[in-house]
Amino acid sequence: MADLKAGVNQLFLREEELRTGMELLFYAYREFTAEPDEILAEIGFGRAHHRVIYFVGRYPKITVSELLGILKITKQSLSRVLGELVRQGFIDQQTGARDRRQRLLELTEKGVELERQLSETQRQRIARAYRMAGAEAVEGFRKVMMGMLDEGDRAKFIPPVPPARLAAKR
Repeated sequence: MADLKAGVNQLFLREEELRTGMELLFYAYREFTAEPDEILAEIGFGRAHHRVIYFVGRYPKITVSELLGILKITKQSLSRVLGELVRQGFIDQQTGARDRRQRLLELTEKGVELERQLSETQRQRIARAYRMAGAEAVEGFRKVMMGMLDEGDRAKFIPPVPPARLAAKR
């Protein structure tokens, strides 16, 4: 069988193309965070607050341990940010039913509204870029982003195989 990679144009692996990719990520991140940063600054918060608000909203009843695993920050850093968000009424903490040491986090109504404001412009920006690029490019982008993740994080985005399919393979 012929080597399929031999005919593939490898120009995208040249130094200049890699540097351009890095630069595009920097610029895109700057634009992606600009509007939420303005909203956060008005209430004295920063990007760490945004990340906590986002992931607590995305995963209601998330534990502090799970959140630490996602954010990969120190307990001290999370404690400072989380304390502010709880004191100001954006996040509610509850004790775990099975393990009283667990703290389960959930957005309050005020937190849900802030998360909506912060995420809306980001959702619009991504939707616009996806529409402009088309389905094939979106899939390519997803593959590139997945390739940049550590293996443990990558596994979070691989859809589980439905039990019916597992049974059919046997």
